[in-house]
Amino acid sequence: MNLAPYREHRRILTASLVGTAVEFYDFYIYGTAAALVFGPLFFPSESASAQLMLSFMSFGLAFFARPVGAIVFGHYGDRIGRKSTLVASLMLMGVSTLLIAFLPTYAMVGWVAPLLLCILRFGQGFGLGGEWGGAALLAVENAPPGWRARFGMVPQLGAPVGFIAANGLFLLLGLWLSDSDFAAWGWRIPFLLSAVLVGLGLWVRLKIGETPDFAEALEADRPVSVPIGELFKRHLLPTLAGTFAVVACFAIFYLSTSFALAHGTTALGYPKEQFLLIQLGAILFMAGGIVFAGYWSDAASPHKVLTWGCGATILIGFAFGPALASQSWGLVFAGLASALFVMGLVYGPLGAWLTGLFPVEVRYTGASMTFNAGGILGGAAAPIVAQALGDWRGTAAVGLYLALAGVVSWLGLLMVRSSA
Repeated sequence: MNLAPYREHRRILTASLVGTAVEFYDFYIYGTAAALVFGPLFFPSESASAQLMLSFMSFGLAFFARPVGAIVFGHYGDRIGRKSTLVASLMLMGVSTLLIAFLPTYAMVGWVAPLLLCILRFGQGFGLGGEWGGAALLAVENAPPGWRARFGMVPQLGAPVGFIAANGLFLLLGLWLSDSDFAAWGWRIPFLLSAVLVGLGLWVRLKIGETPDFAEALEADRPVSVPIGELFKRHLLPTLAGTFAVVACFAIFYLSTSFALAHGTTALGYPKEQFLLIQLGAILFMAGGIVFAGYWSDAASPHKVLTWGCGATILIGFAFGPALASQSWGLVFAGLASALFVMGLVYGPLGAWLTGLFPVEVRYTGASMTFNAGGILGGAAAPIVAQALGDWRGTAAVGLYLALAGVVSWLGLLMVRSSA
């Protein structure tokens, strides 16, 4: 029995998972730090709510950088190959994250501090803009027949793995350090440790080869000169559909993680360590949802699973706010776990579904652009809008944003229903 193909598949899936986990770890430690300490350290204001809003705005900056990174990395990914582009995106993300550990605060250098923070945050988003699409293609374009969704779900699992590593580390630091030590220097440790994880990700990715689909396309014809131009000229409808379809997964995730942590530990008065622990338990339901969605998608279709997931997102939206505000740990956990399981349903199939919308010659650009442009609507806006809704009508109203996101994603699926 020839085991070579199985070893190669294991190596490829490991590369897609480890690299994505590292990238998302880097991204999430910023989100956690933004929720816990960046407001007073980098954005001084008389209002705690204003500090948090400014901190979340710096968090949202990366979502606007991601489509730019998607265009640049997509261009080279569709012209010179998936592997080298993935290595470059990981290095940019890692360097930007590491440098945040050495930033001076506002008390040290004034407004230079938030300026530098925002520049590095932009670098994080720029690097991540080329990460997800390439990792998804690495998995899906190497998948055996009938396994596209299950292979495509593997890089998606990097999200809960990265989150557990990031928030788990913050939880340990919160237990080991006093609040004053954590605010003074403890928050820098997760950013420093990212260098070790990036080195691991690079080591794994440098051992893989090019995907068969891209190699065959390169042999058959010359690469497209300007992939982004070709995308908008010939594939505008699937680009718009894919952008709208990913809104729900971003909205669920960032409301259930960054916003819930910040709002829960400030306005609602939950203890920080206990809330982090609740989130770590709830994120396991997201991983379960991703795996369930991957198998279901191969049995039925990614489009069908996404449609059911969007419907569940709308329903979860009406329960999310009241559960968060309940002051009951059981209800808080149930609300977060349910939301994150549904997030798995609208996130797990995206690797197979988004890449299937585009031909191989513009697939890196198309998948990356739609995923990251949708992140602006669903991710960048989510904590900011939720914070505004909470200030306006209380915590019970914040889940309305989730319901709206579910409707938007459902409409995106309808745009390409005939091709599903």
